[in-house]
Amino acid sequence: MRRVSVFCGSHTGNDPGIIQQAELLGSILAEQGIELVYGGTNIGIMGVLANSVLACGGSVEGVMPSLIEEKRIAHHHLTRMVLVSTLEERKKKLIEDCDAIVVFPGSYGTLDELFSALVLKQLGKIDKPIVMLNFRGYYDPLLAQLDHMVKAGFMPERFRSNLQAVEDCHQLHFLWD
Repeated sequence: MRRVSVFCGSHTGNDPGIIQQAELLGSILAEQGIELVYGGTNIGIMGVLANSVLACGGSVEGVMPSLIEEKRIAHHHLTRMVLVSTLEERKKKLIEDCDAIVVFPGSYGTLDELFSALVLKQLGKIDKPIVMLNFRGYYDPLLAQLDHMVKAGFMPERFRSNLQAVEDCHQLHFLWD
């Protein structure tokens, strides 16, 4: 395990525990010598996570589309920043240029990246763990919907198992042990 992509939001949310989880994951990645690959901003959970990795001596690659760079929210202290033209290019790099994917609580962009990765895994285009941080049940309704899709016959169980869920970043150790 050399590189982990983390899909996460440009907001920190209302639960300070999610910030603590981002700080925890950052310290774990740095300690394990695993490079963080993420969306490249200095705001929200993205910024917290990148700052934590860097503060612990780790390596961080940001992937920034020009559309977002124009908003002047790029993180300027990363190990490496990769500039791309579009959000689609960013998503592709985040999904392909890693050994595992971790999904934090987030919004539309986070879910877009998650489902794109799951579709690629379903089609056999990628073969890497996709793990959702379901901290304090944040994703319970979404996980219930996925189970409902299996029960209703729209998704085979083997595709449902393409997404794992953990409740705390300490439980991610199976990715690098």
